[in-house]
Amino acid sequence: MIFQRALLREMANLAAATFVALFLIALTMRLVRLLGQAAGGKLPSDAVLAFLGFFALYVLPVLLSLALFIAVLLALTRAFRDSEMVIWFGAGLAPSAWVRPVLAFAAPLVAVIAALAMFISPWAAARSDEYRARLEARDEVSRVEPGAFAESRSRARVYFVEAAPEPGTVRNVFVNSVQHGRSGVMMSARAWTETAPNGDRFLVLIDGRRYEGTPGAADFRVMEFDRYALRIEAREGPQPEASARSLSTAALIARPTPQNLGELVWRVGVPVSALVLALLAIPLAFVNPRAGRSLNLLFALLVYMTYSNLLSVSQARVAQGKLDFALGVWLVHGAMLAVLAALFAWRAAPLRLRWRR
Repeated sequence: MIFQRALLREMANLAAATFVALFLIALTMRLVRLLGQAAGGKLPSDAVLAFLGFFALYVLPVLLSLALFIAVLLALTRAFRDSEMVIWFGAGLAPSAWVRPVLAFAAPLVAVIAALAMFISPWAAARSDEYRARLEARDEVSRVEPGAFAESRSRARVYFVEAAPEPGTVRNVFVNSVQHGRSGVMMSARAWTETAPNGDRFLVLIDGRRYEGTPGAADFRVMEFDRYALRIEAREGPQPEASARSLSTAALIARPTPQNLGELVWRVGVPVSALVLALLAIPLAFVNPRAGRSLNLLFALLVYMTYSNLLSVSQARVAQGKLDFALGVWLVHGAMLAVLAALFAWRAAPLRLRWRR
């Protein structure tokens, strides 16, 4: 039918625009947080883009679900405001006539959301944990960024380099170390790292000075050197913990612990909630011309937040062992389907009364 083709085209355009806006907002907020961590020395600057990519893959299911809900809601709300719905209702169409085109539009997106929630998002979470573990395993010198002070994990040394003109070589190096209660400050014009035959790594300082002494005392010694080597302590990074969010869906099913079952409730709930929300947008899009135009949008926002929070509560209760998995996986969706049926009946009642007259 004509209204179905027009509705599908409008929902597709709105969904694309809404998803791009939500995606950019989410990435911007995450980027600000990652840049703050990089500026504070908690995260290497070259790892910002990698973590941003992992975050983007992880939040894609939620963003697509929200974009689907908003697209259907705005398309139908626009039709109500422009009095198109009056024409279709006058032609004998009921609110349930919009279920078929909405399902036709939502079904491919729900399938994509299910694939992302079940496979891609857990993979991104696992790769993010592994990458963070590899960063933790990097030696203290590899974590030094030009123009920023860096502290070793043992807090016994502080490094600063002015610039890195060539790969593997730095210029104007400052190292502050504490050994046996005595403070030592070294400055050199150049430095690089070398690996000994036995595998030990050293920071080699060239053409510099070392000031050594006890803070508050006058017995400081000044030494000039042509070459000075500092041993870099190697450290094995901690193995990433296999959290429920980073396990594959098959692993969650194979190990049905409360935490894994709670995560499974969330992964199943995201695509199901996306489909239910798309159908909920049909009765929620109703606009009364004599009432405020934003009233239905506020109510739709309340419904979405309630649905999302109830799904999170259900996940937490299952993870804590306070709610059975079989009940937790469908309880919230069953309640929202009951609300959906009630809203459809409420919207259709005035039309049935008008047709009888």
